[in-house]
Amino acid sequence: MDTLPMKATEAQLLAPSEPDMSNPFLGESFRAIDLMTSASIARATFGFSPTAFWLAFADWGAHLAAAPGKRTELAVKADQKSMRLLTHMLQSILDPDTPWCIEPLPGDERFQDEAWQRWPHRFWAQAFLLTQQWWHNATHDVTGVSQHHEDVVSFAIRQWLDMASPANMLWANPETIQRTMETGGLNLLFGARNLAEDCHRLLMGQPPVGTEDFVVGRNVAVTPGKIVFRNHLIELIQYAPATNAVQAEPVLIVPAWIMKYYILDLSPANSLIRFLVERGHTVFCISWRNVTAEDRDLSLDDYRRFGVMAALDAVAAIVPDRKIHAAGYCLGGTILTLAAAAMAQDGDHRLASVTLFAAQTDFTEPGELQLFIDDSQIAFIEAMMWQHGTLEASQMSSAFQMLRSNDLIWSRMIHEYLMGEREPLNDLMAWNADATRMPYQMQSDYLRNLFLHNDLASGRYMVDGQPAVIQNIRVPILAVGTERDHVAPWRSVHKIHYLTDTDVTFVLTSGGHNAGIVSEPGHRGRYFRMLEKKPDDPCLSADEWYSVAPVRDGSWWPAWEAWLSAQTNSEPVAPPTMGAPIKGYPPLCDAPGSYVMQR
Repeated sequence: MDTLPMKATEAQLLAPSEPDMSNPFLGESFRAIDLMTSASIARATFGFSPTAFWLAFADWGAHLAAAPGKRTELAVKADQKSMRLLTHMLQSILDPDTPWCIEPLPGDERFQDEAWQRWPHRFWAQAFLLTQQWWHNATHDVTGVSQHHEDVVSFAIRQWLDMASPANMLWANPETIQRTMETGGLNLLFGARNLAEDCHRLLMGQPPVGTEDFVVGRNVAVTPGKIVFRNHLIELIQYAPATNAVQAEPVLIVPAWIMKYYILDLSPANSLIRFLVERGHTVFCISWRNVTAEDRDLSLDDYRRFGVMAALDAVAAIVPDRKIHAAGYCLGGTILTLAAAAMAQDGDHRLASVTLFAAQTDFTEPGELQLFIDDSQIAFIEAMMWQHGTLEASQMSSAFQMLRSNDLIWSRMIHEYLMGEREPLNDLMAWNADATRMPYQMQSDYLRNLFLHNDLASGRYMVDGQPAVIQNIRVPILAVGTERDHVAPWRSVHKIHYLTDTDVTFVLTSGGHNAGIVSEPGHRGRYFRMLEKKPDDPCLSADEWYSVAPVRDGSWWPAWEAWLSAQTNSEPVAPPTMGAPIKGYPPLCDAPGSYVMQR
């Protein structure tokens, strides 16, 4: 009896001690191992989660294996397409004017040149298009596959096919063959020089060729103004008046922090800010700081408080006793909506109107960008940001380019490396290369709370302990969508109709996410649709809206400016002073300021 306690004590002394799992630092250490592992993998996969792709292909492959009917259908289609191609080949040998047996999809211009009509290039083009069509059938309508996984598999196969297109091959592309014969091979020499120059600039962290022709403060972002407020996150620009009298209510522009603000102040001829100033508006614009790893803990709410709300406080001090027209672009429009909803909850009535440029408030249908957003992919992105403290713009631009790989990757490579020609940059392209970063915590908040969980549209996003509900916004809203937007599809932007009980004017303009917004008067080929919905009007779906909204030629800018002016009954007044030194907002320096210069 006396020996048993001794043996138990000896066993306890000899047994290895267990770590205290309740220690939070120990749990963080284990998590850090996982994060470092994911970050290491991310460097090899260009930021894409291999697990997300594996899960998608496993879902598709397993259900396809369990669908003998679908496999039989695909086998029959493959046989039919083979016979269709063979028949076309024989017919085209007898008659070179035989129409193609399959036409490229709308927007696919790879085979538009007359040279593709000749043998054997037309055969290769037709074989490629039929193969592309077969793979579309193979990756769609497989019973049981989730919609997200179907989209991911289809996207991955499309990327592989685009890479293997005969248009990308020197020996198969009749245009590059003809160019090589005409120049005696000099095009390949010039293309090799272009490739070497691009690789050198990429390795050295330099911007693309041609960006040196567009210098901020010299020939872009040159509308006169002053920096009237600065904190750790923003500089606020007040633009100098261009008229003797101005509209009584000022305009505050909130650009996205994913981009430099001067997309709205490019060259003088296509500057939206200059356009407003010259028509008698007092314009303020936020210039976001290009954050570094030290800013990793800045949250989405910090961007609201120290960005939007701090700017509103400054504008209200400089132009007192006047309401403010606020306009937000892309992510800037999303956070402006969030801020406006929180202001409505708090009884803050400083806003006169809200304008949203290509900005989503409901993320249930965010377009092809959702291919890169699921729990696995977000965890992967968070691991990269955790290691570096920020998300680099190059990682974001890679995803955007892959959504339009034919236009933004392969066509450029053919033109510059096989044809040996350089396409000169314009101001919009040079701006696009002026990259910014996003802090770890803010991007994680945005991706999880807004994009993945859709908390803003669902009324679950909390600000100071209260839900920020878009339905509480009572000021008029004007929302702008663009027809070819791959970042904020216009049907998604249109969902603002379903979330509010106020006046909503929706504008749908030609162009894409950037070129559709930078749509100055006089730009050839521009058009737009515009329709207002009153609170008591029935709510139309996006397709119904499109069918009844009248088409108007030209730029939408004058229509927006007229809408802004119509929101106030005040008479024009003398321009306000630049800044308000007595109230703590003295002019600090000339526009465009210092934050926009940060690299």
